[in-house]
This record gives sequence, C-alpha cells and structure tokens, in this order.
Amino acid sequence: MSDSLKEEIAKELGFYDTVQKEGWGGIKARDAGNMVKRAIEIAEEQLSNRNQ
Repeated sequence: MSDSLKEEIAKELGFYDTVQKEGWGGIKARDAGNMVKRAIEIAEEQLSNRNQ
C-alpha cells in the first residue's frame, strides 16, 4: 500500500493526527485493522468499476 493511500485512509478514519505525532507504530491495532479493511474496500470498488 502506498504511503499516500495510507495517509488518505488514516485521514478518512480520523487517526491521521496520531500518525503525525507518533508515526505508524502509534496507532491502535483496531485502527490498523480498519485501515486494511478500508483499503480492501477501495480495491474492490476499483476492480468493480474496471469490469463494468
């Protein structure tokens, strides 16, 4: 996952301020899981749009 995508998702999910202050190691496991889940959703949406 690109850094820009990670930052975009962190902003969308509301924990980008933690990333800025503490780095990626400072986020909660739940936030990391939600970030992966959202990245998968975005990828699925992009694939679906390609196949239409």
